[in-house]
Amino acid sequence: MKKSLLIIIIILLSTGVVTAAVLTLFPYEPKKPPRAVETGATEEGIKEVIKANNQFAFDLYRQLIKSEKENIFYSPYSLFSALAMTYEGAKGKTAEEIKSVFHFPNSEVLRSNFAAIYNKLNRETKDYELRTGNALWTQKDFPFLKDYLERVEKYYGGKAANLDFIFEKEKSIQTINDFIAAQTNDKIKDLISPNLVDQLTRLILTNAIYFKGIWQWQFDSKQIFDDNFEITPQNIVKVPMMRLKPEKITFNYAEFDDLKILELPYKGNKLSMLILLPKDNLEKIESSLTVDKLDEYKSQLKETKLDLIALPKFETKTIYRLESILANLGMPTAFNGNLADFTGMYNKEKNRENLFINFVIHQAYVKVNEEGTEAAAATGVGMGITAVPPRYQFIVNRPFIFLIQEKDTGNILFLGKIVDPRK
Repeated sequence: MKKSLLIIIIILLSTGVVTAAVLTLFPYEPKKPPRAVETGATEEGIKEVIKANNQFAFDLYRQLIKSEKENIFYSPYSLFSALAMTYEGAKGKTAEEIKSVFHFPNSEVLRSNFAAIYNKLNRETKDYELRTGNALWTQKDFPFLKDYLERVEKYYGGKAANLDFIFEKEKSIQTINDFIAAQTNDKIKDLISPNLVDQLTRLILTNAIYFKGIWQWQFDSKQIFDDNFEITPQNIVKVPMMRLKPEKITFNYAEFDDLKILELPYKGNKLSMLILLPKDNLEKIESSLTVDKLDEYKSQLKETKLDLIALPKFETKTIYRLESILANLGMPTAFNGNLADFTGMYNKEKNRENLFINFVIHQAYVKVNEEGTEAAAATGVGMGITAVPPRYQFIVNRPFIFLIQEKDTGNILFLGKIVDPRK
C-alpha cells in the first residue's frame, strides 16, 4: 500500500515538474494576457482600426469563396492581429503592401487604438468568456531588435519567448501548440505542424482568440427537431433545428428584397450574432457584401416582434493556409525570400540572411447550440531566412594536402594528403 502510494506521489510530482517546465517557456499565463498601452487612443482612431479589420474580413471572404465550397469560418481579428505585429517589423515595399491588404491606418493611429480594442476584448465580465492574446516565439540566438520586441509588447501585448527551432524543433512546436490550446480551452490544437518549421525558422507570431457566451434568450431544449435544410433546391437534408417562440421579446430585425437580417444578443448584451439570410441567391449577396453594405443593412434594423426563430445547431472546424490568398490580395513581396524587407525586426548587419514570411496558418472552431456559442481561432505567422551564400567559399569536398607549420617562421612540422577521410 505504502509502495503504491509512493509511486503515485512520484508520478504526480514528475507531472508537476514537467508542467512547470513547460509553463516557464510561455511568455505569460495563457488565460491572462497582458494589458497593452492605449495612451493616445481616441474614439475616431478606434473606429478607423475597426473599419480596417472589417474591410479585410470581407476582402478575405470574397477570396475564400472562390475555392471553398463547404463551410467557411475564420477570425479576421486573429489574422489582423498577427499581421499587425508582423507589419511592425516591415519596411519599404513590403510594409506598403501589408498596409494596403489589411487597410492599416498610419502606425501612430494603429498602435494605441489597436491596444484599446485589445484591452477591451480582454476586459473581465461575468456574462461571457472572451479573451485574446498575442505572442512572439523567437529563435534564441537571432539578433531581433530590442525596439521591435518592446513595441510589439507595448501596443499588442505580444510578449516574446525564446525557443530553439534549430536544435529543439519538436519541443519548440509543442510549447507553442500547448500555449494556443490553453488560450482556446483546447479548441485549437496543433496549430503549428512539424512540416511548417525547419532549421531556417527564426520567428513565429501567434494570436489566439476565444469566446463562450450564452444567448440572452435561450432556445428551448425541448423544441429541437430534425427539419429540412436546403443546401440547394436539389439537395435537401435533415438537421436538428432549434426553436424559440418569443412572447414579450423583441429582436433587431430587418427585411429587404433579397435577404432578412436578425441580431441574436448574448447575455450581457455586449456581443451578438448577426444572421444574414438570403431569400434566394446567396452568391449575389456575398459577392456584394462590404463594410459599407453591412453598415447600410444594420442601419435598417428595428426592434421587431417575431413569432418564431428557428436556427440549426451546428459545429464546424476549419483550417486555412493563406500565403497565396494574401499574396493575391496584394502583398506578394512579404513571401519572397529575395525581396521581403523585415529589417525593422532584426539587425541585418549581424545576420546576413534575409527574413521573410514562409507560412500563414489559421484554424477556427465554432459550436452553436440552444444555450449559446463557443468559438475560437488562432493564427500563426512563420518567418524564416533565406540562406545567403558566403561571399567567399572554401568547401573541402575532394582530396587535399595539408601541413602543420610554425606560424612565425613558416617551418613545416607536418605534411600530408587526404584522399579518403573515412580511413
